[in-house]
Amino acid sequence: MFIHKYNNITSLENILSAWEHFIRGKRNKKDVIIFQSKLSDNITELYYLLQTKTYSHSEYSAFNISDPKPRNIHKAIVRDRLLHHLIYKELYPYFDKRFIFDSYSCRENKGTRRALNRFKYFAGKVSKNNTRTCYILKCDIKKFFANINHNILYTILKRHIEDEEIQWLIRQIVSSFHTTDIGVGLPLGNLTSQLLVNVYMHEFDMFVKQKLLVKHYIRYADDFVILSENKEYLQNILEEIKKFLKNNLKLDLHPNKVFIKTITAGIDFLGWVHFPNHRVLRTTTKRRMLKRINKNSKPETIASYMGLPSHGNTFKIKKYIRKSCNFVSFMLR
Repeated sequence: MFIHKYNNITSLENILSAWEHFIRGKRNKKDVIIFQSKLSDNITELYYLLQTKTYSHSEYSAFNISDPKPRNIHKAIVRDRLLHHLIYKELYPYFDKRFIFDSYSCRENKGTRRALNRFKYFAGKVSKNNTRTCYILKCDIKKFFANINHNILYTILKRHIEDEEIQWLIRQIVSSFHTTDIGVGLPLGNLTSQLLVNVYMHEFDMFVKQKLLVKHYIRYADDFVILSENKEYLQNILEEIKKFLKNNLKLDLHPNKVFIKTITAGIDFLGWVHFPNHRVLRTTTKRRMLKRINKNSKPETIASYMGLPSHGNTFKIKKYIRKSCNFVSFMLR
């Protein structure tokens, strides 16, 4: 059970500590500069609202991105984002210790690279170093963030958080956003959303590990894979998976993104197509990366992409990036 109390979490000292975390890398943002210009007043006001339980989350500003598919991002004002950091800072250590090892999204010392390496390890283990057929069940949850059910989330959180005032505070954030249906959906862009979807999907992780007794399972946000030498076994548990997601979490699998294939046929997972002895960048990932480099050839942009090809067999694309980098360096002389 989460032992911290509301007054400890919302103390003035804790808000200031959260501000120091929040401001890193954001000092030149216009809205942050404006907030900081009256930092003492703004911090004091937030503290007062929290202490008197009169805090109310403000509306979001929305904008669209294509990364790679169109996504609707909702951005909160600085005061609310500061509160998100405060809650995340307190709740993350408690929940992270309870998450399964093979959940890799938005967690410290996890991430895409480790998920890719774990996939490679599992594939080698199941296939007995490529001497047996390895089948992979690959699934994707349909409109993941948009379909998180608030009441189910509250029920899960209550099992962990006894303090009713902390429950109230989390409800202020969760209920500040909904999609087409009231009481459904979390905003892409919120730091708290990243943690809460992992809390939500931990229910599914435990079902897979403890009820279905699956050994080789990896989840990254709404993407997950299960590896087995038995195709029929994967077909059978797929039906159990669909039932649990629908009945317990009100989620559905994307009908066009569920398949069972062998590793030799190539498995599209986390931006890469995986084969027994190598992996290559997904074509759409490659095109998106090259398009951005051509559009913005600044050294820092190119440098940010140099790490991605190192995860697989990408000799040609690395050669292209280095060529672009050398050209930029020449132009800056």
